[in-house]
Amino acid sequence: MNKKVLIIGGVAGGASTAARLRRLDEQAEIIMFEKGQYISFANCGLPYYIGGAIKERKNLLVQTADAMRARFKIDVRDLSEVIAIDRQSKKVTVRDLRTGNVYEESYDNLVLSPGAVPVKPPIPGIDNAGIYTIRDIPDTDAIKEHVDRSLESAVVVGGGFIGLEMAENLHEIGIKVTIVEAADQVMTPVDYEMAAILHNHIRSKGCELLLSDGVKAFERENERNVVLLQSGKRIAADMIILAIGVKPNNLLAKEAGLELGITGGIKVNKYLQTSDESIYAVGDAIEVRDFVNDNLVVIPLAGPANKQGRIAADNIAGRKEEYKGTQGTAIAKVFDMVVASTGSNEKNMKRLGKEYLTTITHSASHAGYYPGANQMAVKCVYTKEGQLLGAQIVGSKGVDKRIDVLAVAVRHKMSMYDLTELELSYAPPFSSAKDPVNMAGYAATNVLNGDIAIANWDAAMHADMHKTFLLDVRESYEFEAGHIPNAVNIPLNTLRNRLDELPKEKEIIVNCQVGLRSYIGARILLQNGFSNVRNLIGGYKTYSQVESDMKER
Repeated sequence: MNKKVLIIGGVAGGASTAARLRRLDEQAEIIMFEKGQYISFANCGLPYYIGGAIKERKNLLVQTADAMRARFKIDVRDLSEVIAIDRQSKKVTVRDLRTGNVYEESYDNLVLSPGAVPVKPPIPGIDNAGIYTIRDIPDTDAIKEHVDRSLESAVVVGGGFIGLEMAENLHEIGIKVTIVEAADQVMTPVDYEMAAILHNHIRSKGCELLLSDGVKAFERENERNVVLLQSGKRIAADMIILAIGVKPNNLLAKEAGLELGITGGIKVNKYLQTSDESIYAVGDAIEVRDFVNDNLVVIPLAGPANKQGRIAADNIAGRKEEYKGTQGTAIAKVFDMVVASTGSNEKNMKRLGKEYLTTITHSASHAGYYPGANQMAVKCVYTKEGQLLGAQIVGSKGVDKRIDVLAVAVRHKMSMYDLTELELSYAPPFSSAKDPVNMAGYAATNVLNGDIAIANWDAAMHADMHKTFLLDVRESYEFEAGHIPNAVNIPLNTLRNRLDELPKEKEIIVNCQVGLRSYIGARILLQNGFSNVRNLIGGYKTYSQVESDMKER
């Protein structure tokens, strides 16, 4: 007897499940229900349609109902809302949103892919006209219609991926943008000193960035919205975009008595089965294992959702495939910069109380002598044994391929020693003979081998000058252009001849522009009787980005 499979929800997880299952089982009866009109669309591309980078609305439609029916023989029922699941009789209740008709449909296996819903806190005035979330095509249409009225100003609440992408795209079409973020930084998947680079770049583009200040209320005044912040600041705007985040759409599963996880996501096992073995769940609605730290998390990303859909289909078809966890690899364009991350960050390691080490390197996107090279900051988090736990990159060119290499390294539990041995493609227009990934490995293995101890930017910023000596080994013209307060400048090439100017009784933190010359300087000191020496990772470049950001607060 042919298997009957119902899939609730399309977009990434549901559509992937349907297509994969059909490829594995030509005879299965597959019905996909989608509450909306669009079964599979590019939700990651929505901000770029509003900003005009994507010209045609139709390009957002990854797959249409007619195409799914024709190619995959899927019974696609759009504008159909599943309102109840009867697990005992293995039936769902469906409301046809076109006609209002309610009917039942039986199943052998059921797949839940309801996605996530935007977070809308109970803030006074949050439902006022002119306040939008952006999650689907109808949301986008409403925003686009409003934008086309020649707006002057907008407030984006939230500094995550969607918030910054919306801010950029609204700015690109001439709208004055203010970004409001309750946390002390944008892009929480990266650590503060990496986000500081983005903060400075966002401000340089003319956007106002308000950090550590949440929304208290939304008000209407003279036909405009006004955002009232916790600090008391008031911002008038023609449009407000809520990009505070999303949460699992778990209502249907909860009402069906399926077990939810501690995060609020639908609980699944390694085969993506729920607490009812005939029901699977995939995508943004489920709770997954953090691949690096093995704790339970919700990570709403398109890549994992697609993979989960494929694995669920394999298991329904009789193959035993495990989902091994999500490491949260992500990337975003922020004006002229790119930010990317994979695995665990330093904040997360601190929160979990785990031991770790970090390193920050600044490398060129390709050979410096070939025109157009740009710097990228690379931060790696790793164990004291050297296993790579996570990485973050902020730069412009070449960020994508480096984060992908590091994502593979995290997935395969590679070490920082392994990074030094990777043979990556090189030609002057594309990279350097020592790729930024190699350089991150070299910097970390210097620490792991005991060749050098490291200091972070905050150690230099808050140094006790009675106990610490700050040594800057850059050239004098670099030092004069900007330096850490209280630092003493002794250029590297003169250091060996001026060792008597340094105090052996104090800790010495050595810095240069990015950390390479200071490493050389620190090695000189360590081999000349100075025992308490640390190298400032990321150098003055990282320090100055943090300092500049703090001055703008």
